[in-house]
Amino acid sequence: MANFKSILSVCFIVTVAFVFGYLVAIRLNTYPFEILLINRAINKPLEKYAIQNLSSTDFPKGEFKTTGLFENSDDYTAQKFDFAFVADPTSKEFKHISGLINIPKINDVNKYPLIILVRGYIDQDNYSTGEGSLNIGRFLASNGFVTVAPDFLGYANSDRESSNIFETRFQTYTTVVSLIKSIEKGVLNPYWDGKNILIWGHSNGGQIALTSLEITGGDYPTTLWAPVSKPFPYSILYYTDESDDKGKLLRSELAKFEKLYDVDKYSLTNYLDRINSPIQLHQGTNDDAVPVDWSDSLYKRLKNLGKDIDYITHPGSDHNMYPDWNSSAKQTLDFFKNHVK
Repeated sequence: MANFKSILSVCFIVTVAFVFGYLVAIRLNTYPFEILLINRAINKPLEKYAIQNLSSTDFPKGEFKTTGLFENSDDYTAQKFDFAFVADPTSKEFKHISGLINIPKINDVNKYPLIILVRGYIDQDNYSTGEGSLNIGRFLASNGFVTVAPDFLGYANSDRESSNIFETRFQTYTTVVSLIKSIEKGVLNPYWDGKNILIWGHSNGGQIALTSLEITGGDYPTTLWAPVSKPFPYSILYYTDESDDKGKLLRSELAKFEKLYDVDKYSLTNYLDRINSPIQLHQGTNDDAVPVDWSDSLYKRLKNLGKDIDYITHPGSDHNMYPDWNSSAKQTLDFFKNHVK
């Protein structure tokens, strides 16, 4: 009889636990077995990419090598490169990305300040190495700056990107931060002056640049051309009408993501106070990709936080700063020259 009562007690406890789990599942709009995933950090694989977590990550030194001549001019030499780095901050596996480095031919010392060029979004099928930053790279290299433009995973001769669309996004940050940290640890000493790392970012590349500044908290003078600067995930949902399925897949994946993660921890707008770099912000008033009020808002927020930021608008210019590209490039060059140590 006693054993029977014990069995009944165990059954009652299990039933109560299941009912409780089921009610929680309904509340969370998920399945009972997923509750275990929510409460176990080990099953939140993308948590390591939260901005706070990346800011405390020790990024190992990568490996950089040139892989062939791209073009040769009187003012600079352009070489393709391969950069091996740890894309996943909890892994020791190295991933490879291709890219383009421009090396000036201006003095006999052959050491120059360095600018990382972070391009905007381009469809992989239409992409080739250096696309999206070729013109600004040539211009800056002709004026005495080494420029380094990573292709990112999934592009050109780089390794394949993650199968998870959000990890793919987050690994653009680890790419840029790893590149910065590797340069500081000497991977480009034959060309770099050892003092100056600067950043140029355009469109989605501006979003990557801003997030990288927040992760590092470092002093890397940065010029932003029409940056995507709205909160995540609105910053990607805004562009879903451009996809073939009108964002159906993205919204489906986002719903899964939000069940496990706090999206606020991945949004650059919540960490602007971490930025310690001077910024020059450019915006064309005829931009059909990034609304002017996005840059207006970014400028006001950074200014209110006491950050060092200048804002330049270009009346009638589009997303790529045309027809005022030459003026934008000259102002960018002057900004970098003024911030060279």
